[in-house]
Amino acid sequence: MERAEIAGDPRFFQRTGPHTLAAVVDAAQAEAPPRRLMLSGIAPLQTAEPDQISFLDNRKYVAALEATRAGAVIVHPDLAARVPSTAVAIVTSDPHPAWARVATLFFPLPPAVPGIHPSAIVAPDADIDPTAEVGPLCVIGSGVRIGPRCRIAPLAFIGDGVVMGRDCRIGTHASVSHALLGDRVVLYPGARVGQDGFGFAVTPEGFLTVPQLGRAILEDDVEIGSNSTVDRGSLHDTVIGAGSRLDNLVQIGHNCRIGRCCVLVAQVGVSGSTVLEDFVMLGGQAGLAGHLRIGKGARIAAQAGVIGDVPAGAAYMGFPAEPSRAFLRSVATLRRLVRRDTRK
Repeated sequence: MERAEIAGDPRFFQRTGPHTLAAVVDAAQAEAPPRRLMLSGIAPLQTAEPDQISFLDNRKYVAALEATRAGAVIVHPDLAARVPSTAVAIVTSDPHPAWARVATLFFPLPPAVPGIHPSAIVAPDADIDPTAEVGPLCVIGSGVRIGPRCRIAPLAFIGDGVVMGRDCRIGTHASVSHALLGDRVVLYPGARVGQDGFGFAVTPEGFLTVPQLGRAILEDDVEIGSNSTVDRGSLHDTVIGAGSRLDNLVQIGHNCRIGRCCVLVAQVGVSGSTVLEDFVMLGGQAGLAGHLRIGKGARIAAQAGVIGDVPAGAAYMGFPAEPSRAFLRSVATLRRLVRRDTRK
């Protein structure tokens, strides 16, 4: 079996180029000395060839930088002197975004292929922009509106009345219902948006389902990872703010309101009616109880269990979650007690 590492295997990724050094520097929004150089692709420092570009964003790998055979390297000004003489230093104060822009130059997203596949099932009154792509075996419901250059991958389901803005991408086997999507929204394969929230009343005879009558609102540039779920609201809407990113296997309960540019890492669970203000970050497997407010810019560590409100800008960890410094002091105290007891 083939095991050689390839960045951008042509079997899976469409490549552009080669590109001039000047074009690469412009894409990186960086600075570099003028030189006649053509670059054909990207690669890690350890495997890059003289016609490829690499980057360094972590001092831990300075040794790899000094030994690289890359033709050009994107680096912070502090590390420019460590770039070998055989490579061009492309200098920027923020290498990681520069690298993202250069990688996109070589490997842009494939454009939508306009048209509706013959095997797709599309309601007669669905309004699909002629520049949009609808793949094989998709189901598009009544009253759906799909904007320019959207891409609906095979086997996706778009329920009645759903609205999508421009340049949305809906992955294979994803489903969307009771939802309004802004521009450039991305749902990765298997994502579920707009299904019933977990709402029921308890009666002597058993559980009584409460109708979930809200919507799911995904604002511009939201991304929802594979197999993640965003329940629609019960009466209020569930809202995911512009630019927010949800990793794979994230659960958002009904009536939640997620602010702008929040990051929720894999296996996070947010219970119903909880509010995350802008720029909140939740580490993997963190769990939040319902009806909480997490303040702007707060950071919740992985596997934390949050059962109360969190102030803006705070860092919390542990279960039950508490300010990080208090939690770490508790851990240090416990370890000292254990060591003292073991000496007896």
